Amino acid sequence: MRRLSLSLLIVLVAAGAGAQDHAKIQKDFPAEEFIERRARVMEAIGDDAIAIVQGAPAAPGFIVFRQSNEFYYLTGIEVPHSYLLIDGRNRRSLLFLPRRDPRKERGEGRMLSAEDTEEAMAASGVDQVFAIDQLARQLYGFALRPPSPTLYTFMSPAEGRKQSRDENLIGHAQHVSDPWDGRASREGAFVGRLRERYPQFPIADLTPIVDTMRLHKSPRELELIRRASELAGMGMMEAMRSTKPGLYEYQLDAAAYYIYRINGSQGEGYRSITATGTNAYFGHYYRNDAELKEGELILMDHAPDYRYYTSDIARMWPVSGVFTEDQRKLYTFIVRYSAALLSRLRPGVTPDQVMDGAAEEMEPVIDELGFTNPLHEKAAREALVFRGHLSHPVGLAVHDVGSYRARPFEAGLVFALDPMLWVHEERLYVRMEDVVAITENGVVNYTDFMPRTVDEIEAFMREEGVLQLTPPDPGTPPPPPR
Repeated sequence: MRRLSLSLLIVLVAAGAGAQDHAKIQKDFPAEEFIERRARVMEAIGDDAIAIVQGAPAAPGFIVFRQSNEFYYLTGIEVPHSYLLIDGRNRRSLLFLPRRDPRKERGEGRMLSAEDTEEAMAASGVDQVFAIDQLARQLYGFALRPPSPTLYTFMSPAEGRKQSRDENLIGHAQHVSDPWDGRASREGAFVGRLRERYPQFPIADLTPIVDTMRLHKSPRELELIRRASELAGMGMMEAMRSTKPGLYEYQLDAAAYYIYRINGSQGEGYRSITATGTNAYFGHYYRNDAELKEGELILMDHAPDYRYYTSDIARMWPVSGVFTEDQRKLYTFIVRYSAALLSRLRPGVTPDQVMDGAAEEMEPVIDELGFTNPLHEKAAREALVFRGHLSHPVGLAVHDVGSYRARPFEAGLVFALDPMLWVHEERLYVRMEDVVAITENGVVNYTDFMPRTVDEIEAFMREEGVLQLTPPDPGTPPPPPR
C-alpha cells in the first residue's frame, strides 16, 4: 500500500510539473459577475466619486498567499500588492498589478503581472491594466481640476485566511492597547497615506456599501457555500465515526481536515473547535489537545476554506458512541428546536416571527421530554427566550459581513441556524449548527444529509473511521499538560 501511494504521488507530481507555466486565474466566476459588482459600487458612490481597493500584501516566509475577501469579491484577482480603482465619473475600472519578477517566477512559477494586460482584463473585466507605479499618476489626474471627487476606500480591516471582520477588529484593539506595539491597521495606514499625499480628496468609507452587497449571495456564490458545507459535513462525519475513548481532540480535527484537503479545499475557513467534556462550554475553544473520555460529549465546529467561501456547522456526539439518558434528552431538545426554526424560514417573515413561533411550538416538547434534572429543564426553558439561535451571515467569511435581523428574510441570504442551550452549573453547552440559504420559495439546509437524531448518530458511530483504518502511531506521546 505504501509503495502504491508513493507511485501515485510521483505520477501526480509529474503530471503537475508543467502546471505553473500559466498564471493562476480563478474559474468560479466569469468576468461579467465582477463587472456587475463594480457597477453596483459605482451606483452607490455616485458619478462624482472614485474608489480605491487595496489587495492583500505578499505573505511572509512560507505562508501561502491568499487574496483578501474584499479585493477578491470585486476582481477575482489573486495577486499580492494589487490595487483596484473604480471611477464613478467615467464608469471605468482600472487594475494595478506588480511588474513581472523573473527571479520569483523561476522559484514559484508564472504569476499574473502588469505585463499580462489582456489576460488580466479577460479574467476580471476591468477596462485597463497598469503597473502599480502608475496609480499615483492616475490619482493626480483626478486631483488636477477641482473640485476633487470623493475618494472611497475600505476603513475596516480586510479579511484574509481564517479571518472575519469581528475577530480582526478585536485583534486590532489588542494591538492598539499594547503600549509597546500600538501600530495602525494596514487600512488606517493606507487612509493616512492618501490624506497625506492627496489632501484635496474628501475620504469616505467603502465598507458599508460592499457589506450590503455581500449579504445577498449570487447563484455561483451559493453553489460554493453549498459545496463548502457539504465538505464540512463529510469531514465532521469522518471525525464522528473515528471517535473512540483515548484519542485526542486534535486527532478528530485531523480526520476532518483530511477530508477538506483531498476534496480541493485550501485549508480551514476558521480554526477548529473540537472540544470534549467541559471544554465545549467555551464558545471559541481552540487548544484541541484534551483526551476523549468515556461519558463525555464532543463538540465539533469546523468548516473548510473552499475557493474563498466557507460554511459554519457544528454537531455533538458521545465519545462512547452511546448517549446517556440526560444527554439524549438535551440533544433531542436541540434537534427538535432546529426543526421548529427551520420549518418557519422563508422569504417575507422576520427573524422575530420565526423565533417566537418556534418557541411556542417547543414549550410542550419540554414537558414531553420529561427532564428529570431540574437544571436541564431550566436551561431548555431559558433557551426559548434566547434570541441568538438565528445567528450570523456566512459566506466569504465564517462570520460574514452585513446584518439581516432588522427586516424580513429575502432570497439569497445565507446564515447559521444555531439552536443552543447552557447548563451553567454543570459547565455544559449543547448545540447543533447548520448553514441555511433563503430561496425564492422557502429555505435549503446545506447539511441536511448528516446524521441528526440521537439514534442516527449512534448508528453512524458504529462504523469505522479513518483513525481506525490508519491509526495514529502508538509511540506518539500525548500533548503536554495544560
